[in-house]
Amino acid sequence: MSARRLPEDARFATRAVHAGLEPDPHFRSVVPAIHQTSTFAQPAPGEYLEEYDYARTANPTRRALEDALGQLEGGLATTFGSGLAAEHALISATCEAGSHIVLPRDLYGGTYRLVDKILTRWGLRYTMVDQTDLHALAVAIEPDTRLVWVETPTNPRLDVVDVAALVELAHARGVLAAVDNTFATPVNQRPLEHGADAVVHSATKYLGGHSDVVLGAVVVADEQLHERVRFVQNAAGAIPGPMDCFLVHRGLRTLHLRMAAHAASAGAVVELLLGTPGVSDVAWPGFSGMVSFRHRDAHGICTRTRVFTLAESLGGVESLIEVPQAMTHGSVEGSDAAVPADLVRLSCGIEDPVDLVNDLHQAILGGSRGA
Repeated sequence: MSARRLPEDARFATRAVHAGLEPDPHFRSVVPAIHQTSTFAQPAPGEYLEEYDYARTANPTRRALEDALGQLEGGLATTFGSGLAAEHALISATCEAGSHIVLPRDLYGGTYRLVDKILTRWGLRYTMVDQTDLHALAVAIEPDTRLVWVETPTNPRLDVVDVAALVELAHARGVLAAVDNTFATPVNQRPLEHGADAVVHSATKYLGGHSDVVLGAVVVADEQLHERVRFVQNAAGAIPGPMDCFLVHRGLRTLHLRMAAHAASAGAVVELLLGTPGVSDVAWPGFSGMVSFRHRDAHGICTRTRVFTLAESLGGVESLIEVPQAMTHGSVEGSDAAVPADLVRLSCGIEDPVDLVNDLHQAILGGSRGA
């Protein structure tokens, strides 16, 4: 069944399975072919099929993924070689030298590094603020503010932001609002439906879901902004390869099932953590597989797990554990976004929740026995 023939009221799970899947026009294969090519034959100089002249500009496999992401988020999608490339493209499309943006005080370390270490050299200014405090956000917006950058849940503390209220505030000041939806995914929230101007994903994470690809995406509501983002995609050239696009597109088809399993795993782990002495500041948004907590033996716990793998990244089918201060968030050390050294971040996978609970319990208890 083609996604175009789906009923307009088709539920999310149905759309996730069929989004972007148009049968191959030549052989009618249900799964479209992987177009592993750098260029396309032209019947005459300057004449080509649709927009397919050179693969940096467009590729059918990439376009299928972009169509699918647009359908699931409710907008117009453009994909990139990584989540950070997607962030860079969106900021480039909306800001210029002298522009000001508002960042969350709790945010992914790579986003902070991109803005603070790279983009400020070209005249971009920024302010960091706790975006759960709308008054503080209002104060942070300046006459030259062009963009409010939102994470919800935030990384790594997992604060949840009221997207609709934040967007209303930003728009009242003539400012665009972009939401990093990596942790929640469109299964749990679709910021464009709440008025956000753009959604950004590290599709490396839950969208791909199998820790075997690096890819990013921007999805916007406005056609003109979409064209600006696509222009940056083509001009800067940070595109994903067709095999990566194929893998993320395949991951989308099980996204709704995986997110339910991730949440079940996280819920079981949170129940353990809330009843474990020495554990504090347990955070979980109530969906997704992301959990954080604090413990004085954070480093030791991470080295004693057997099912949880000590590694950066998140959102794969396997469970991961990390100490953000020493790993993913090293770049924010010394800034207002710095995270405590005893914070542990979990990405709960889709293993049996009992095994995850037992593994974490023995890792925490092992440190207590050795004390």
